[in-house]
Amino acid sequence: MTDSDGDAGVCVLVPDEEGAAALTAYPLLRPQLLGPGGEPTAGQRDHAVVLVHGFHPVERTLALLPRLPHVRLVQTLNAGYDGWIGRLPPGVGLSNARGAHGAVVAEWVVAVLLAHHRELAFFAEAQRRRRWERRTGRSLAGSRVAVLGAGDIGRHVAGLLRPFGCEVTLVGRHARAGVLSTVGFAAVAAEQDVVVLALPAGPDTDRIADARFLAGLRDGAVLVNAGRGTLVDTDALLRETGGGRLHAILDVTDPEPLPPGHPLWDAPNVTLTPHVAGVTEGIAARAWAVAAAQIDLFAHGRRPDNLVIDPT
Repeated sequence: MTDSDGDAGVCVLVPDEEGAAALTAYPLLRPQLLGPGGEPTAGQRDHAVVLVHGFHPVERTLALLPRLPHVRLVQTLNAGYDGWIGRLPPGVGLSNARGAHGAVVAEWVVAVLLAHHRELAFFAEAQRRRRWERRTGRSLAGSRVAVLGAGDIGRHVAGLLRPFGCEVTLVGRHARAGVLSTVGFAAVAAEQDVVVLALPAGPDTDRIADARFLAGLRDGAVLVNAGRGTLVDTDALLRETGGGRLHAILDVTDPEPLPPGHPLWDAPNVTLTPHVAGVTEGIAARAWAVAAAQIDLFAHGRRPDNLVIDPT
């Protein structure tokens, strides 16, 4: 790729060759790799309008923006965007990769619930000790599952769990057809066998699973967090799982990464995975397909469907 100022189209700075290849299918987009060391060249500083944020810390991309005065859109390859709120320069919007990761995150939810219900950790330990020990597990069939978050992830979770015979209730921040509000959820919380958190982080969802929320769940209920660690009051959760009343399966934690000495590592009734629910083969290709479509909408003067932070 070149830095030619005369090239037609919208100049899009990308972090890797895979992204450049994904964008070449769109005639209005002119992808360019960032210069050596990830620094924009003089031509890129003068002409870049879109900057793509890859799978690296938010701070690295934020540090580039002051040197890219014409950028009007940051497109991320992730669905989460809480780390960007209040940190973009005036006039710069943010579009995320919603739709790229929902299906595989939902697979993780089903996988961990099946492992929990069928006691797979117990049998793995028995195999390690060469013990032929039988144990009666549970079936997902007939389970009542509430999914907090009625977006891409939540709807995929519901779609995968219903064929197992689960009674699924979708819960959103606002009530609508087929979706219960988070306020209305309080009336049915005690009826749920499983509660899946798939909400985005934000002021209205921060510590939504607090002490009161957790106390309202039935004994033996399973809390699955596939959203953000800050959705859960960690200390309150530790009290509930430590007492044996609730089980928790967490792909995200607060804090994150989890420090070596944190009590969640050894907490009873807690299963952890290190923020890998959406990490499978093909993750980059899925993200770039969504990102390219969003940037193309922007290049045509339209609002990207995934715009989550408006330019101000």
